[in-house]
Amino acid sequence: MSLNVYNTLNGKKEKFVPLHEGKVGMYVCGPTVYDTSHIGHARSVVIFDMIYRWLTRLNYTVTYVRNFTDVDDKIIKKSNETGESCTAITEKYIDEFHNEMDALNVLRPTMAPKATEHIQHIIDFIQMLIDRGKAYHVEGGDVYFSIDSFKEYGKLSGRNPDDMRAGARIAVDEKKQSPLDFTLWKPAKPGEPYWESPWGRGRPGWHIECSAMSYEYLGESFDIHGGGKDLIFPHHENEIAQSEAVFGCQFVKYWIHNGFVDINNEKMSKSLGNFTMIKDVLANYSSEVIRLFLLSKHYRSPIDYNEGSMGEISQGLDRIYTFLERVEGTNMVLETGRAGELWAGFAEAMNDDFNSAKALGLVFEAVKKGNKLLDRSHNNPDAKGCEILAQIHSDIQSIAGILGIFLEDPTEYFKVKKEKGVVDMAIDPAVVDDLIVQRATARREKNFARADEIRDQLQAMKVVLEDGAQGTIWRVE
Repeated sequence: MSLNVYNTLNGKKEKFVPLHEGKVGMYVCGPTVYDTSHIGHARSVVIFDMIYRWLTRLNYTVTYVRNFTDVDDKIIKKSNETGESCTAITEKYIDEFHNEMDALNVLRPTMAPKATEHIQHIIDFIQMLIDRGKAYHVEGGDVYFSIDSFKEYGKLSGRNPDDMRAGARIAVDEKKQSPLDFTLWKPAKPGEPYWESPWGRGRPGWHIECSAMSYEYLGESFDIHGGGKDLIFPHHENEIAQSEAVFGCQFVKYWIHNGFVDINNEKMSKSLGNFTMIKDVLANYSSEVIRLFLLSKHYRSPIDYNEGSMGEISQGLDRIYTFLERVEGTNMVLETGRAGELWAGFAEAMNDDFNSAKALGLVFEAVKKGNKLLDRSHNNPDAKGCEILAQIHSDIQSIAGILGIFLEDPTEYFKVKKEKGVVDMAIDPAVVDDLIVQRATARREKNFARADEIRDQLQAMKVVLEDGAQGTIWRVE
């Protein structure tokens, strides 16, 4: 089955055919590094990490660029408030971002350029726009892009410039030719960082940096441009205008945008005080729980972060690892050397616009099937059962490399879980182990009432038992 991708530009799924056979160029807008990153940033990064992994699995050579915006009004404002230099602020948050993404098992992109490292490229790009009559310089040092010079303006967002113009006005001191024209270069105010340019000392606008850097690393046209839905307008709309105005060819073939993360069914916003930072989520949940949560809905759909949903996700991850531990506790051969039914379904879901929600559903169905088989055979399946279980296990290992989940050793996973349970619920592992021994003795002596009593006691402690051929394992619920 071929890969089909939902293209924001056309509002429908399209067969994915890269511009150059066997190669994919992908640019994803990264954070503006003036503060700690939030869970919304994590969703975008994890989504495109999954896409990057899948494209690579399809044997494409992927050049993946994810930028940092490290010159911006917010950064300057924070510098003025704290007394720290803009560079100190941006480097601090770039390092923090890398550390958090590493913790979330996100692969590093091919390139992670900073805007300040590409000022000359940006200046050259602006000059090309001016030379082609697509931008203009005004007294005082500002340079603006003229949207009237680009007749297809609005084609990504579906907005009509005439409608937008009707509701806009130019302030008395404004020198724009149209109220919709946007900034390419702005003059530096006293105390602000600046660079020399043909239009005086200043700094770039936000939109131009991505056009310049994507051109530098991916060329005039490339395959995929991505980011959150909030970037469709004006940022990505303006990128299209700038790049296509300069080169006269299609800028990006496929536009991919991920949905928002809500917090307790409310839009995440600073005004509501519900910004949830990645570092706070990492303090409460493992990286795999977070990734499983972020991939549990289709990437274009909104997803709601709340304690209830995270608890369910954590329990779901436990079910996967419990199954893996049960299978690995048998004596069956687990290396199959071929893809099975689960992998085929997973691949079909991924090729249908990277449908991780459907793919994960198939994983849980396969685990349920595998557990039933183990239960019926009392953890000693026959040859046919061993073949089925080994195939499910093998397919999950392959899926793990795409989703960045299920990568831990099950025994180690539950060991860490138990240790965390000791801290959170004051569970003494020695007490649990002793009760398990007492229960085993009671069962051997056919004292089933006592065995059930011990199990109930352990359940009250939120300890879940799994009986298998190799003995009883336990985990904290």
